[in-house]
Amino acid sequence: MIALDSSVFAFLAGATGRDADLVDRLFAAYLPPVVLTEMLSDPKLPKQVAELLVQIPRLELLPGYWERAGALRAKVLGQKRRARLADTLIAQSCIDHDVGLVTRDADFRQFVRAGGLRLVGGSHRVA
Repeated sequence: MIALDSSVFAFLAGATGRDADLVDRLFAAYLPPVVLTEMLSDPKLPKQVAELLVQIPRLELLPGYWERAGALRAKVLGQKRRARLADTLIAQSCIDHDVGLVTRDADFRQFVRAGGLRLVGGSHRVA
């Protein structure tokens, strides 16, 4: 099982690359709820794409999610690293379900070291 970050949906606009190919081939993926929110927030999102997105299964929030997400973000920030709130929430969803995240966003590397996030389908060297 894998989860998808909004950054990989560039393939919908014709982008190519290893992650876009992976998403195209393995569309048996899950969306963290925050990713769905990010995608549906785009005022230019075509209606057909929005209809497709809401059909993709979502990772359920598990009890204690908010507390674990807060602790994860505090750990990353304590290491003087960038930890955007949405990225933290996405990472925690994936960590909770032990699913790899397909992303083009290098900021997620912080959550590999701090929380055990697994990144899939790209070269994400952890600094």
